[in-house]
Amino acid sequence: MPPRVDRRTVDLSAYPDLVVIYLGMRVNRLTGLKTLFGFGPKIAQSVEAQPDGLLLHENLLWSLLPPHVGMRQYWRDFASLERWARSDPHREWWQRFLKDSGGTGFWHETYFMRGGMEAVYDDMANDLGFLRFAPQQPARGPMYSARDRARQTGEPTAPLPVDERGYYS
Repeated sequence: MPPRVDRRTVDLSAYPDLVVIYLGMRVNRLTGLKTLFGFGPKIAQSVEAQPDGLLLHENLLWSLLPPHVGMRQYWRDFASLERWARSDPHREWWQRFLKDSGGTGFWHETYFMRGGMEAVYDDMANDLGFLRFAPQQPARGPMYSARDRARQTGEPTAPLPVDERGYYS
């Protein structure tokens, strides 16, 4: 008789505000390889710096052809994630990316322990995730920032890296 499957689970009661975010970067054009490979060491350095609130970072490979890599991160709460995303080095990366995606597409999907989800997809050549079944709309107004898409209450931890008015003007 084969042994029983070793089934385990976790007690997440100590993490009531847990946030899980999946991120991906897909090469859309040959020039995107340089962009993609340039981000790897930068991401590794930012994780090694152990940002406050980052509980776990895992690298993922979505596909080899076209190259599409990503990560899954577990954050203590949205405030920690937002504070990191709106500070350097992430803020600088985001400002550069929104000026020129460098032949890549980028996306993230965020899931909240207390309920709710949000996502954004920038320069993605093919629809994936929520884009494949949910109504699509431009990332403007209440859909511009992760905080607004997720309907997070309270004040932002820092200003947006790229102000909506400046981006669309």
